[in-house]
Amino acid sequence: MEQPRITEEDYFKPGHLACPGCGAALALKFTLKVLGEKTIMVIPASCASIIVGPYPLSAVKIPILHTAFATAGAAASGVRAALDLKGDTETTVVSWAGDGGTFDIGFQSLSGAVERNEDCIFVCYDNEAYMNTGVQRSSATPPAARTATTQAVGHAPGNVFGQGKNVPLIAMAHEIPYVATASVADVRDLERKVTKAMSLSGSRYIHILVPCPLGWGAAPQDTIRLARLATESGLFAVFEAEYGEVTGRRKIRRKVPVEEYLKPQKRFAHLFRPVLQTDVIAGLQAIADKNIRRFGLQSEGAGA
Repeated sequence: MEQPRITEEDYFKPGHLACPGCGAALALKFTLKVLGEKTIMVIPASCASIIVGPYPLSAVKIPILHTAFATAGAAASGVRAALDLKGDTETTVVSWAGDGGTFDIGFQSLSGAVERNEDCIFVCYDNEAYMNTGVQRSSATPPAARTATTQAVGHAPGNVFGQGKNVPLIAMAHEIPYVATASVADVRDLERKVTKAMSLSGSRYIHILVPCPLGWGAAPQDTIRLARLATESGLFAVFEAEYGEVTGRRKIRRKVPVEEYLKPQKRFAHLFRPVLQTDVIAGLQAIADKNIRRFGLQSEGAGA
């Protein structure tokens, strides 16, 4: 297994504007430890564009290009082209976008960039809704989750089943050199995957699950616990792929029912009170079980 490349310098400084327990801030901190100073980061409108600070202030020690919500892929492509014209082959270009800027508003730009196999790393930090603008639903919002636009009312409260998209699989369909998913519950694995991406050329896509205490209605100290439960339940599959083929996966060591993941989050509170929604929970369990089968996540002794 390739050892993570970790710099001694911390490129994400105190004084940033993230909320307590922010999973996105953790992901950015440890990703930057691997990327190092020879990096230019493109950030579209998102929580991250606020977290790093308003001009002329910045909590990160690398150049940042703030761009429009829809244009992260195109802007990163332009930065890469400018560096190539200068003969700079050492600087890494990274697009750092939330699920809104990846799954929805920035989807066309991302697909165009990876279809051209632009020599950039495209990172989606996925907190499963538009957290920066008021917790509205995105295409990454899980079924049954309450958001500002999918209220817990009516005969089917929360987000509906059968919508959204799986962007890691879509990225794989482009058959780019590298696709990986990761979680802030295992920063060593995240660092290794960023290291792997830096060793390759062409388009590389990394998808990081980052719990949001504010949007998920969870305690700030539960961020890592929730990220781990998402993986151990099978709702979030951790794997990596090269040229469209899965080459590795994180096996589930202790399989847990989805209820353990759902209960600490207020966005799923309506599934447990006033009446236990067993059919909805069973539907979410079926999604987790499908992920486990699809990506071969079950390990021996991991439970039923």
